[in-house]
Amino acid sequence: MVNYDSSLDRTFAALTDPTRRAILARLERQDAASVSELAAPFAIKLPAVMKHLDVLDEAGLISRSKAGRTVTVRLRPEPMREAMDWLQRYERFWSASLDRLAAQAEAREAALKAAQVKTDGET
Repeated sequence: MVNYDSSLDRTFAALTDPTRRAILARLERQDAASVSELAAPFAIKLPAVMKHLDVLDEAGLISRSKAGRTVTVRLRPEPMREAMDWLQRYERFWSASLDRLAAQAEAREAALKAAQVKTDGET
């Protein structure tokens, strides 16, 4: 049986867009930001930024609060923790593959150095 988790799906779907990842990165560096502050560095209009914020909000990655006319956005780390927990279950597969790749690269580099030494000794 497949373990289906729609919140995890929403998290990964939200992270596919570079604008949304940039918004999250900015919120990670500061406690909170207004919507206009978040929109400032992007070459897109405010309604497009609002749509990105809607996706992040639906995924639970941000929270929004309104004081007067200012909407403040904050990062919510819980969905990212859940995604990291899910990814860590598969880390052993990646680690083994990366270890094999590193060993292969080191062996190739050693062989190239040995060939260079041999070539230098013959000239």
